[in-house]
Amino acid sequence: MQREKRVAVQMGIDQAWKRHTGIFAGIHDYARQRDNWRLIIDEWADHTLPGRGKSPSPYDGVVGRISAQGARRARRLNLPVVNVWYNSPIRDLPSVFSDCEAGGRLRAEHLLARGFRHFGVIYHKPFQASRDEARSFEQTVRESGCDSYSQIAEREFDESIDRRSENYRAWQKSNRALDRWLDTLQLPVGLFIYHIDTARVIIEMCRNRGWQVPEDVAIVAGTNEETICERPEPALTSLEVPFEQIGFEAARMLDGLMDRKAQGNSPHCDDNIPVMFLPPLGVVARQSTDFLAVDDPLVRQALRFIDENLHRPLTLQTVANAAKVSRRTLTSRFREKLHRTVAAEIQRLRIERVKRELTVSPRPIKQIARTSGFVSQRTLNEAFRKQVGCSPTEFRAGHASTSQWRK
Repeated sequence: MQREKRVAVQMGIDQAWKRHTGIFAGIHDYARQRDNWRLIIDEWADHTLPGRGKSPSPYDGVVGRISAQGARRARRLNLPVVNVWYNSPIRDLPSVFSDCEAGGRLRAEHLLARGFRHFGVIYHKPFQASRDEARSFEQTVRESGCDSYSQIAEREFDESIDRRSENYRAWQKSNRALDRWLDTLQLPVGLFIYHIDTARVIIEMCRNRGWQVPEDVAIVAGTNEETICERPEPALTSLEVPFEQIGFEAARMLDGLMDRKAQGNSPHCDDNIPVMFLPPLGVVARQSTDFLAVDDPLVRQALRFIDENLHRPLTLQTVANAAKVSRRTLTSRFREKLHRTVAAEIQRLRIERVKRELTVSPRPIKQIARTSGFVSQRTLNEAFRKQVGCSPTEFRAGHASTSQWRK
């Protein structure tokens, strides 16, 4: 019978963010596959581990958000640990992280694909992840030859309850700085905002200015926390990070380190510290970027009408009537600004809407086809395969939950 492995999990699961609960779920999924793993939730593992004396470790390994103190005590005890906290002050630990550079690049490419030439970033300076994503975002848009770029760092707040009045004043000061920063931007602009709650503040500031989201300001914000990304409107485009996969691979890495120690070897290999970076699963497109940036008011008006009426039958004449111009004029302006016909743009926007629905909604494909303006699921299948290269069913499967890699 295999010896039981006591594994402490320090993940802060009282905070209902995917970066906590999703990673914990992945760790648990790995543990369920091992007959000899015993998971012990210990949010104070960095204090539970003996700091001095000859007391043995109560655990065979620790996985989670490893602090500086936890790392020091683990080294003293020669205890295997794996870190999943990108913003940890300790970087020389076996670790599994999301690839933040790839995340910043994906956000930038998403906005670039929608035609934006002006960009801005609101990042959180104390967080290494935020700084790395912002740097990658900037590099990507600058390499594209963007027309303008601006960034601002959010103010950090003390989270203690007894300093709420002081925090409120700091929050007001920070919001005034963000409002002044908006004055410097050129419209239409694509923004990467690290925190979802800050994105909501920016949306209200835009509304107060008479700016529209996404026509004037398109926003990619945070990671895909469905509850707060989808509500209220406009729903926020965000990044899907493979948190469960991070937890699963971190547990697998820890298992290997514990086996290494059981064989009489040190789990701390200073010359070859294993670090794994997992790429994001992709951008989850929602209303906050559901627009193509153009500098022609007529084309923008036509695009807005198309977007609001995709569920209805649309023709060149229908759109021309809404824009109050002739079909010839509308066709000419679309070819000049978008390099495609009105019909081709309608089809492209319908496919984009279907892709978004397939990614975030469990609704039947037949229903998605109807609400996206396709007369039947068969018509959708033909158009989707021609434009995307696969069927809607295959696309949905490829963007499903990260359960696919747990095997």
